[in-house]
Amino acid sequence: MNLRVVLVEPLYDGNVGSVARAMKNFGFSELVLVNPCKIEDFGLAMASHARDVLMMARSFTTIQEALAGADLVVGTTGKRLDEAQHHLRLHLRVPCLTSRELAKKLSGKEGTVALLLGREDCGLNSEELALCDMLVSIPTSSDYPVMNLSHSAAVLFYELAQAESECADGCNVEMASGETLALLREKSAQLLKETDYPPHKVDFTLLMLRRILGRAELTQREARTLLGLIKRMRWKIACREMRK
Repeated sequence: MNLRVVLVEPLYDGNVGSVARAMKNFGFSELVLVNPCKIEDFGLAMASHARDVLMMARSFTTIQEALAGADLVVGTTGKRLDEAQHHLRLHLRVPCLTSRELAKKLSGKEGTVALLLGREDCGLNSEELALCDMLVSIPTSSDYPVMNLSHSAAVLFYELAQAESECADGCNVEMASGETLALLREKSAQLLKETDYPPHKVDFTLLMLRRILGRAELTQREARTLLGLIKRMRWKIACREMRK
């Protein structure tokens, strides 16, 4: 598994440097920044011997650019079940995976996983979370649930590295590519339209589908099979429309 760490609009260069250091601690090296703060001497100092990770980091102005080529997108959030509105609980399946559950799901998977970490003050917004195939939240004390950006990153990196090291040789499974999953979502949206699915339900249904596909850990062959099923259904619908 290739882990791409994506920091979305980080506010403090010290945190960016600390994340780079934690990445190197656990064997990760691909750092991507979206509209970051200026990285100055303090950020370099906090990176310590991981300055190479920090210096090789790529910067983009949009999340879409940062996610290009990723096969799976994992978003981090501190939201809890009782804080979410009822319709969000139904469609987003809150609570999310814990850091350990996420690591077990990704263990032995081949592909590029983008891990999104949000702003220090407000995290990832709803639109950004909607781009994610899975959501992860670190279990913390209710007395003080909010973690520092670099601390939460270190917990996630540890769990991911630990699970990867425990995976026996030969257990790797190639994940469906991001392009195939995007095509599957696109064709599903077309199927909803062609079956007169209630328009006001489309967005949430597609978001639910995205999370289902993300948790399913589809292989490329499985995703292609689903595409074939949808193609067959759309063809049958088109044939019936022509006979009318």
